[in-house]
Amino acid sequence: MAIATGSSSLLKALLNPKKNVLAAMHKSSVDHRLRKYDHDIKEALDRLPREIVDARNQRLLRAIDLSMKHEYLPEDLQ
Repeated sequence: MAIATGSSSLLKALLNPKKNVLAAMHKSSVDHRLRKYDHDIKEALDRLPREIVDARNQRLLRAIDLSMKHEYLPEDLQ
């Protein structure tokens, strides 16, 4: 079991941008590519009716809340 724990902490260290220069470079690259879409997403949301945007925001908030609680959406709402 100690091997699994050691490899898990090694993996976390390798993927942590604060500890690994390559991970930081990758994070920066992905961040730069995703920022290109910010204007397009904002424009698309501006074209949608307000109630659809509000429903989308509620779903995002629910997803964030469930993620923080480490819970799944109930079957009847999926």
